[in-house]
Amino acid sequence: MYKYTHVLFDLDGTLTDPGEGITNSVMYALKKFGIIVEDRAELYKFIGPPLADSFKDFYGFSDEKAWQAVEFYREYFGDKGLYENRVYRGIREVLEKLNAYGVKLYVATSKPTMYTLKILEKFQLLEYFEVVSGSAMDEKNSDKATIIKYAVDKGEIPCHQALMVGDRKFDILGAKANNMDSVGVLFGYGGREELTNAQATYIIETPEELLNIVLR
Repeated sequence: MYKYTHVLFDLDGTLTDPGEGITNSVMYALKKFGIIVEDRAELYKFIGPPLADSFKDFYGFSDEKAWQAVEFYREYFGDKGLYENRVYRGIREVLEKLNAYGVKLYVATSKPTMYTLKILEKFQLLEYFEVVSGSAMDEKNSDKATIIKYAVDKGEIPCHQALMVGDRKFDILGAKANNMDSVGVLFGYGGREELTNAQATYIIETPEELLNIVLR
Protein backbone atom coordinates (compact mmCIF):
# COMPACT_ATOMS: atom_id res chain seq x y z
CA MET A 1 0.00 0.00 0.00
CA TYR A 2 1.35 3.38 -1.00
CA LYS A 3 1.32 6.30 1.43
CA TYR A 4 -0.78 8.30 -1.06
CA THR A 5 -3.57 6.42 -2.81
CA HIS A 6 -5.52 9.48 -3.99
CA VAL A 7 -4.09 12.45 -5.89
CA LEU A 8 -5.92 15.69 -6.68
CA PHE A 9 -4.69 17.97 -9.46
CA ASP A 10 -5.21 21.64 -10.12
CA LEU A 11 -5.87 22.32 -13.80
CA ASP A 12 -4.33 25.65 -14.86
CA GLY A 13 -0.57 25.68 -14.41
CA THR A 14 -0.51 22.04 -13.30
CA LEU A 15 -2.10 19.77 -15.90
CA THR A 16 -2.15 22.31 -18.70
CA ASP A 17 -0.44 25.60 -19.53
CA PRO A 18 -3.31 28.06 -20.18
CA GLY A 19 -1.12 31.16 -20.31
CA GLU A 20 -1.94 32.25 -23.84
CA GLY A 21 -5.69 31.75 -23.61
CA ILE A 22 -6.18 33.32 -20.19
CA THR A 23 -4.02 36.36 -20.88
CA ASN A 24 -5.65 36.92 -24.28
CA SER A 25 -9.05 36.77 -22.57
CA VAL A 26 -7.99 39.21 -19.84
CA MET A 27 -6.53 41.59 -22.46
CA TYR A 28 -9.82 41.44 -24.36
CA ALA A 29 -11.80 42.25 -21.21
CA LEU A 30 -9.53 45.08 -20.06
CA LYS A 31 -9.57 46.64 -23.52
CA LYS A 32 -13.34 47.05 -23.13
CA PHE A 33 -12.54 49.43 -20.26
CA GLY A 34 -9.85 51.27 -22.20
CA ILE A 35 -7.00 49.46 -20.43
CA ILE A 36 -4.25 48.25 -22.76
CA VAL A 37 -1.67 45.78 -21.42
CA GLU A 38 1.38 45.31 -23.63
CA ASP A 39 3.29 42.78 -21.51
CA ARG A 40 1.44 39.45 -21.30
CA ALA A 41 3.54 38.43 -18.27
CA GLU A 42 1.80 41.13 -16.21
CA LEU A 43 -1.40 39.11 -16.48
CA TYR A 44 -0.06 35.71 -15.41
CA LYS A 45 -1.22 36.61 -11.88
CA PHE A 46 -4.77 35.99 -13.16
CA ILE A 47 -3.96 32.29 -13.47
CA GLY A 48 -5.19 30.57 -10.32
CA PRO A 49 -7.53 32.81 -8.32
CA PRO A 50 -11.23 33.37 -9.09
CA LEU A 51 -11.58 35.88 -11.94
CA ALA A 52 -13.84 38.44 -10.29
CA ASP A 53 -11.46 38.64 -7.31
CA SER A 54 -8.52 39.20 -9.66
CA PHE A 55 -10.16 42.13 -11.48
CA LYS A 56 -10.93 43.69 -8.10
CA ASP A 57 -7.53 42.98 -6.53
CA PHE A 58 -5.33 43.89 -9.48
CA TYR A 59 -7.30 46.73 -11.10
CA GLY A 60 -9.43 48.07 -8.26
CA PHE A 61 -12.71 47.24 -10.00
CA SER A 62 -15.96 47.44 -8.02
CA ASP A 63 -18.05 44.27 -7.67
CA GLU A 64 -20.29 45.35 -10.55
CA LYS A 65 -17.40 46.33 -12.81
CA ALA A 66 -15.53 43.13 -11.99
CA TRP A 67 -18.48 41.02 -13.09
CA GLN A 68 -18.78 43.05 -16.28
CA ALA A 69 -15.11 42.24 -16.88
CA VAL A 70 -15.75 38.54 -16.23
CA GLU A 71 -18.53 38.56 -18.84
CA PHE A 72 -16.22 40.23 -21.38
CA TYR A 73 -13.48 37.71 -20.50
CA ARG A 74 -15.86 34.84 -21.18
CA GLU A 75 -16.85 36.25 -24.57
CA TYR A 76 -13.31 35.58 -25.73
CA PHE A 77 -12.47 32.60 -23.54
CA GLY A 78 -15.57 30.56 -24.39
CA ASP A 79 -14.94 30.98 -28.11
CA LYS A 80 -11.14 30.96 -28.47
CA GLY A 81 -9.22 31.22 -25.20
CA LEU A 82 -10.42 27.87 -23.93
CA TYR A 83 -8.38 26.12 -26.60
CA GLU A 84 -5.28 28.36 -26.54
CA ASN A 85 -3.81 25.86 -24.14
CA ARG A 86 -1.45 22.87 -24.04
CA VAL A 87 -0.81 19.83 -21.83
CA TYR A 88 2.50 20.04 -19.97
CA ARG A 89 5.16 17.63 -21.20
CA GLY A 90 5.14 14.44 -19.14
CA ILE A 91 1.70 14.92 -17.58
CA ARG A 92 -0.13 12.34 -19.67
CA GLU A 93 2.52 9.70 -18.98
CA VAL A 94 2.37 10.42 -15.24
CA LEU A 95 -1.44 10.11 -15.20
CA GLU A 96 -1.24 6.83 -17.12
CA LYS A 97 1.31 5.36 -14.72
CA LEU A 98 -0.59 6.44 -11.59
CA ASN A 99 -3.78 4.92 -12.99
CA ALA A 100 -1.91 1.71 -13.85
CA TYR A 101 -0.74 1.42 -10.23
CA GLY A 102 -4.29 1.86 -8.93
CA VAL A 103 -3.94 5.43 -7.64
CA LYS A 104 -7.26 7.31 -7.82
CA LEU A 105 -7.03 10.71 -9.53
CA TYR A 106 -9.19 13.83 -9.26
CA VAL A 107 -9.30 17.40 -10.57
CA ALA A 108 -9.86 20.30 -8.15
CA THR A 109 -9.84 23.69 -9.88
CA SER A 110 -11.34 27.13 -9.38
CA LYS A 111 -12.12 27.22 -13.10
CA PRO A 112 -15.84 26.71 -13.84
CA THR A 113 -16.67 23.03 -14.20
CA MET A 114 -18.20 23.60 -17.64
CA TYR A 115 -14.91 24.93 -19.04
CA THR A 116 -12.84 22.36 -17.16
CA LEU A 117 -14.71 19.44 -18.69
CA LYS A 118 -14.35 20.90 -22.20
CA ILE A 119 -10.59 21.31 -21.74
CA LEU A 120 -10.12 17.81 -20.32
CA GLU A 121 -12.18 16.33 -23.15
CA LYS A 122 -10.30 18.26 -25.85
CA PHE A 123 -6.93 17.04 -24.61
CA GLN A 124 -8.22 13.52 -23.88
CA LEU A 125 -7.44 13.71 -20.17
CA LEU A 126 -10.93 13.22 -18.73
CA GLU A 127 -10.66 9.42 -18.73
CA TYR A 128 -7.96 9.50 -16.03
CA PHE A 129 -10.11 11.15 -13.34
CA GLU A 130 -12.70 9.85 -10.89
CA VAL A 131 -14.19 13.25 -10.01
CA VAL A 132 -13.87 16.74 -11.51
CA SER A 133 -14.50 19.47 -8.96
CA GLY A 134 -14.72 23.02 -10.32
CA SER A 135 -16.64 26.20 -9.59
CA ALA A 136 -20.05 27.42 -10.72
CA MET A 137 -20.24 30.12 -13.39
CA ASP A 138 -21.13 32.68 -10.70
CA GLU A 139 -17.87 31.74 -8.89
CA LYS A 140 -19.69 31.10 -5.60
CA ASN A 141 -17.80 28.67 -3.37
CA SER A 142 -14.81 28.97 -5.70
CA ASP A 143 -12.11 29.16 -3.03
CA LYS A 144 -9.73 26.21 -3.23
CA ALA A 145 -10.53 24.78 0.20
CA THR A 146 -14.21 24.44 -0.77
CA ILE A 147 -13.37 23.01 -4.20
CA ILE A 148 -11.13 20.37 -2.59
CA LYS A 149 -13.75 19.58 0.07
CA TYR A 150 -16.31 18.89 -2.66
CA ALA A 151 -13.93 16.44 -4.36
CA VAL A 152 -13.19 14.78 -1.00
CA ASP A 153 -16.89 14.33 -0.24
CA LYS A 154 -17.85 13.21 -3.76
CA GLY A 155 -14.95 10.79 -4.08
CA GLU A 156 -14.99 9.65 -0.44
CA ILE A 157 -11.29 10.48 -0.30
CA PRO A 158 -9.31 9.67 2.88
CA CYS A 159 -7.41 12.94 3.35
CA HIS A 160 -4.53 11.29 5.24
CA GLN A 161 -3.83 9.22 2.09
CA ALA A 162 -4.29 12.07 -0.38
CA LEU A 163 -2.12 14.69 -2.09
CA MET A 164 -3.15 17.99 -3.65
CA VAL A 165 -0.93 18.97 -6.58
CA GLY A 166 -0.87 22.58 -7.76
CA ASP A 167 1.25 25.53 -8.80
CA ARG A 168 -0.14 28.33 -6.61
CA LYS A 169 -0.41 29.06 -2.89
CA PHE A 170 -4.19 28.62 -3.14
CA ASP A 171 -3.68 24.90 -3.86
CA ILE A 172 -1.34 24.46 -0.89
CA LEU A 173 -3.51 26.40 1.55
CA GLY A 174 -6.64 24.62 0.30
CA ALA A 175 -4.98 21.26 0.95
CA LYS A 176 -3.93 22.36 4.41
CA ALA A 177 -7.50 23.41 5.21
CA ASN A 178 -8.56 19.85 4.37
CA ASN A 179 -5.76 18.23 6.42
CA MET A 180 -4.11 17.00 3.25
CA ASP A 181 -0.47 16.95 2.15
CA SER A 182 0.44 18.98 -0.91
CA VAL A 183 2.85 19.15 -3.83
CA GLY A 184 3.85 22.50 -5.32
CA VAL A 185 4.94 22.35 -8.95
CA LEU A 186 7.53 24.77 -10.32
CA PHE A 187 6.56 24.39 -13.99
CA GLY A 188 3.39 26.46 -13.42
CA TYR A 189 2.87 30.07 -12.37
CA GLY A 190 3.55 30.24 -8.63
CA GLY A 191 7.28 29.91 -8.11
CA ARG A 192 9.39 28.45 -5.32
CA GLU A 193 9.06 31.37 -2.91
CA GLU A 194 5.27 31.39 -3.07
CA LEU A 195 5.04 27.62 -2.61
CA THR A 196 7.61 27.57 0.19
CA ASN A 197 5.87 30.38 2.07
CA ALA A 198 2.59 28.48 1.78
CA GLN A 199 4.39 25.46 3.29
CA ALA A 200 3.93 22.90 0.54
CA THR A 201 4.78 19.41 1.79
CA TYR A 202 6.84 18.77 -1.35
CA ILE A 203 8.05 20.93 -4.23
CA ILE A 204 8.88 19.41 -7.63
CA GLU A 205 10.34 20.74 -10.88
CA THR A 206 8.92 18.16 -13.31
CA PRO A 207 5.75 16.03 -13.48
CA GLU A 208 7.83 12.84 -13.36
CA GLU A 209 9.05 13.69 -9.84
CA LEU A 210 5.50 13.17 -8.59
CA LEU A 211 5.89 9.45 -9.23
CA ASN A 212 8.79 9.32 -6.74
CA ILE A 213 6.52 10.79 -4.08
CA VAL A 214 3.40 8.71 -4.72
CA LEU A 215 4.83 5.34 -5.75
CA ARG A 216 7.66 5.03 -3.25
